Parts: sequence; structure tokens; C-alpha cells
Amino acid sequence: MAYDFDLVSIGSGPAGQRAAVQAAKLGRRAAVVEKRRCVGGVCIDTGTIPSKTLREAVLTFSGLAGRGDRLPWARPEGYPTCQQLFAGVDRVIAREVEVVESQLRRNDVAILYGAASFVDPHTLTIEGDGGRREVTAEHIVIAVGTQPAAPPGVKSDGEVVLDTDDMVRLKRLPRTMCVVGAGVIGIEYTSILAAVGVAVTLVEQRERPLEFLDREIVDELLHQMRSRNVTLRLGEAVETIDLAEGPPRKAVITLESGKRIVTDTVLFSAGRTAATGALDLAAAGLEADPRGRIRVDASFRTAVPHVFAAGDVIGYPSLAATSSEQGRLAACAAFGVEAGPMEAHFPIGIYAIPEISMVGAPEHELTQQKVPYETGVARYREIARGQILGDDAGMFKLLFHRDDHRLLGVHCIGTGATELVHIGQAVLGLGAGLDYFLRTVFNYPTLAECYKVAALDASNKLRA
Repeated sequence: MAYDFDLVSIGSGPAGQRAAVQAAKLGRRAAVVEKRRCVGGVCIDTGTIPSKTLREAVLTFSGLAGRGDRLPWARPEGYPTCQQLFAGVDRVIAREVEVVESQLRRNDVAILYGAASFVDPHTLTIEGDGGRREVTAEHIVIAVGTQPAAPPGVKSDGEVVLDTDDMVRLKRLPRTMCVVGAGVIGIEYTSILAAVGVAVTLVEQRERPLEFLDREIVDELLHQMRSRNVTLRLGEAVETIDLAEGPPRKAVITLESGKRIVTDTVLFSAGRTAATGALDLAAAGLEADPRGRIRVDASFRTAVPHVFAAGDVIGYPSLAATSSEQGRLAACAAFGVEAGPMEAHFPIGIYAIPEISMVGAPEHELTQQKVPYETGVARYREIARGQILGDDAGMFKLLFHRDDHRLLGVHCIGTGATELVHIGQAVLGLGAGLDYFLRTVFNYPTLAECYKVAALDASNKLRA
């Protein structure tokens, strides 16, 4: 049978984009379907790119980029407006859209705008402003990403009740905000808003947020958030969210414990669901779990052999970087190209203030697995570059196997953490460890010296 395309990606975010480009590089006819206003999916439109651009603006205006809270001579006057904070967001989004469009067109990947749904396992109907059309494909990659979970009992209105997509469209900074959900997105927005003087209350039903991270790192994050007047309500669940008409309008959050929080705005960030509801998966012979996610095998193949899924739609780890690699591997598998399994050691970055990054295993996981290990710790206040930056709270930790001294994990909180972690990622991937760091010379003064200081600390402990 002749198909319109050899591969069609539903969604042009990191997973869909990379799958289509990889197919094109293998000499196949490829297309992406995008229902949003621009290519790039949630990542560029309302997620990673705008939120991280906002974070950089906050760092600049708050003086934290130069650690203005600890360097009095660098401290700015007054607080920024939403217009100032978001001034660069549209420019960065536009530039990223240009980059993605250029890459797709350079590789002869067709861009089909509209909302896709299955007619049968090989056929999609696409409805957009230009009307309705059907396309057929030998292989299909589902890469539709996720959407915010709805707040209980009340709809988000973009002003008082917000979901995580609404955050990049704020018109004014509230004086007070309640963030419901201390996942990655909730933690990021809580710390970003607190840095510009918003009084934030963070509500999380678990006793400890970010349970996949090193616990010492999380403790330091919570300490720094409290120092910026964030009120933490851990182990608390939301019973209802109501609106008080005012004026001014406010949100009233009632917790299951009976506590009430009255706030200018509430951000509901308690999870996201896969955006598969409109795809008519049953027509393709597929089904999703209760959160809309699709089950795949190690090659990202679904229960229907020619249909693949990649990115946030399949669940953990739901990172832009891993989604991109999943899309590439899915396209390779579709056309029988051996690409190997996905690398086990990928970095996780949390763009809170301060930022956090990790690669490898945390301490509690090694303890559960009964792996003998030793820690090496470096603190930014011991590093010349940390003093220059005014960041005396940053912390860096290496975990080594006690017997063969292999590196097992890297955990960092502080300025540049998401960049710093890549050195450790390379060492992990190559199977090296303590001896490498003890022998290696790092530039001075740099934060990379943390590796040398932490390695020396671990070496002293192992020798003792």
C-alpha cells in the first residue's frame, strides 16, 4: 500500500520533532502534526522555554543573578512588573520557533497544522483552520505531550485560579499566591515568585516533596525557600477551592485539616495528564491508562507494532532532553535501524531558585539496595568561584562505591547546578570514578572545582 508519509509525528515538541527529523535523515518521507499556534509543542509554547525565560528575568530583576541578596552593592531597587518580567518571553519563543521550523524544513519534514485523530491504525484526520484532511502513514509516533490537571471544584480563569499553562500569561504579579502541588513545576514557580517578593504558600499532600532527589539537597532547598518567606504546608491535602467575589476577587482554599488559606491567586500544579483524549485511540487499536498515558516497550513501540509513543505521553521521566532522545530511538526502531537502548544515566534539572541537578543514584536509593558507598561533599563557600558569585549556600555531593571507587551519583544545589552536573554524567557513562577526579586539573576559579574538593573529601573518608 502507498502511504502519504513513511512516518507522521502527532505533536512537534521535542519527541515528535526529533522522530520526524530522524526519519528524514534516514531518507524517509516525514511530517509533524501540530495543533498549537506554533511548532515546538508545550515545551516552547507554555512550558520549558517561557518558564525558564521568566526565571532568568526574575534572577536579573531580583539581583539573584549576581546574588544581589548577599551582595548589597548589587541589590536593585523596587520590584519588577509582569510586563518587565515577560518582556523577553515572546522574543525567545519566536526565536525558538524559527529554529524548529528551520530544522524541519531543512530536512524536508512537512508541517501539518491542526488537531489529529485516528480514523484507523494507518490513517489520521487533521482538522484546522484550513479545513479537514486525511493523511496516511506507514508509521505513526504519538508525541502529544501533557496538559494541566484540572483544579478540584472550580475552573481556572487565568486570573485568580491558574493552571501551570496560565503562568506564562500573567498580567500582574499578585501580592499573595497559594501553589497547590510541590512537584517540579510547583517548586519552580514557588521559588521564582518568592524571589520577587510574592508571599507564597506551598501546599503538598506528601510529607516530603521531590522524593526522587537526594534528601539532603531537598532539605537545603526547603531551607532557602523558607528564608524567602515561603510558607510550607506539607502533609496537607486540598479539600475545596472556592472564589470570594470581593472586590477584589480572591481564592479560598480549604484544607482537609480544616485550615483555610485566603489568597489573591491559586496555582494548581498537582500533576499533568497526557493529552490523548481527542486522539480516538480506540480507532487505532490502542488504549490509555487513567492519566491518558500510553504503554510502550523498550523501543517505544505500542501494542500496535507500527505505532510508537514518546515523550511526556508515556510518563516518567518527562524531560525535554529525554523526550527528544526517545523520539529519535522510536524513529530508528520504526525503520529497523539499530540505535541501542536509551542511556541509563541522564541528568535531571530543576530550575528552581536555587537550581538543582542530579545524575545517578541518590543516597536513599543506594541504602535501599544495600550498595556500600561513601560521600564527598563540597560547599560553594569553600570554592573561590562561589565566593565571587556570592553563593555561600550551594552544596555539591559525589557518591562513590566503597570497594571499586566508581562514581555512583552527582547531586548539586546552587548556581550553575544544571551545567555542572554534565561532567559527572560523562564520568558515570565512562565507568570512571574517584581516581579521575583526584588526577584531573580544573580551571581556577570555577565551580567545577567542586569535583576536586568533593573527591578529596571522599578520599579522606575512604582512607580513614
